[in-house]
Amino acid sequence: MSDFLLENEAARRLIKTLGLPVPVPTRLRRAKAPQDDRPLHDDDVVVGAVPGGAMAGVLAQTLTVAGASPMVTRADLLPAFAEPGEAFGRPAKLIDLAAVPDGLKLRSLVFDATNLGDPTELRALYDFFHPLITRLGGSGRAIVIGRPPGSFESAQVAASHAALEGFARSLAKEVGKRGSTAHVLYVERGAESRAEGVLRFLLSPRSAFVSGQPLTVTSEVRAPQSWRWTRGLAGKIALVTGAARGIGEATAELLAAEGAHVVCLDRPQDDALVAQVARRIGGSVLLADLGTPEVARTIVDHFRAQHGGVDIVVHNAGITRDKTLAKMKPEAWDQAIDVNLVSVARVTAALLEGTLRDHGRIICLSSVAGIAGNMGQTNYAASKAGILGYVAKLGHHTASRGITVNAIAPGFIETRLTAAIPVMIREAGRRLSNLGQGGLPRDVGEAITFLAGPAAHGINAQVLRVCGGALIGR
Repeated sequence: MSDFLLENEAARRLIKTLGLPVPVPTRLRRAKAPQDDRPLHDDDVVVGAVPGGAMAGVLAQTLTVAGASPMVTRADLLPAFAEPGEAFGRPAKLIDLAAVPDGLKLRSLVFDATNLGDPTELRALYDFFHPLITRLGGSGRAIVIGRPPGSFESAQVAASHAALEGFARSLAKEVGKRGSTAHVLYVERGAESRAEGVLRFLLSPRSAFVSGQPLTVTSEVRAPQSWRWTRGLAGKIALVTGAARGIGEATAELLAAEGAHVVCLDRPQDDALVAQVARRIGGSVLLADLGTPEVARTIVDHFRAQHGGVDIVVHNAGITRDKTLAKMKPEAWDQAIDVNLVSVARVTAALLEGTLRDHGRIICLSSVAGIAGNMGQTNYAASKAGILGYVAKLGHHTASRGITVNAIAPGFIETRLTAAIPVMIREAGRRLSNLGQGGLPRDVGEAITFLAGPAAHGINAQVLRVCGGALIGR
């Protein structure tokens, strides 16, 4: 089912001309090809900072290597940009916030607040963003970088860094009508260099439907010795469950485009569909019913026999059995819990016993329903909330092996399931987000592919919402 307000240009012009009180969403700038070395090619990015911030060197390296054209608002930031700027022909320019050039259109704004002190220093956020936010172009990015609030002894300093989340979430709502997003990135001390891959993702078109999110970069997980930005999954073996259609199909395609051999798992009754996906991407098929107790052994035996192990596990398959609790049959409860949560834990436990290789990636699909709840979905929401608790704990157990465990929580995504929703509910689902529209399966697949890559080793035991900044949940 297509989005009328996005795809009908005549209707969009008429609404704007008549000034009707109808939100006309902005078409999002999305990536159209596999990852490349310079995802920020020629993007004008302004960098500001609280004095003494810790991220100047990382930002200089990230932006120049990724092809951006950096500008800084403080002269004391220029030395950090000098060497990478010379190496990549991207020297940083000094911009005066009191005299921002007319006509300047920016792709991204990045503010380093890692050295933020007591709450009086929050004024630095206003001083940086106020003169620049109207210069942020369509599908732009705004990122604030701080420290995890819990890492401070001082309650006042902790309050300042916690305030960054409220600021970023609110800013995301203000710029969403232009297709732009805002985030807060918390970086632990000693993990600064691990932020590069996260910044490349958040600043690029691959994060088009990720908005208003807090993420924390840590040094908990043992880092890989090296990686590359393009075809970073070359030689890797990936499992994607529920790969026949929708998010699973999009994810399989994106992982394959980055070099992975993807084993596409789905139910035996979807043999024809999943076989088509596997053939198209050069992958292979594994038919199995995730609702059966023996499925874990089936999966383990397959990967040991056919591939000698697995590197990436994407638990995408899921079912809904919607009814209000008073009308729900016990089998509907059991089926949702078994497929969406029990099988995830059972299969993962079996794979961790020697089949999942070190530096592997486990990505589990949750849902905003698991965060905010949903009418008639007590079983589904319980299973998806369980996923959040599962990854939050398991990730700490696997970190010593370099294995990360994370969750993706999609919001309203345009699939065959959402196409069957009554029209008024469907419209509300689309519009009740910062970006005023539904996401695409590819948007979720891009986030999964980011977490599956070696450069995401700083993200562990976390949930990444791909919901356009949905106005439900947190």
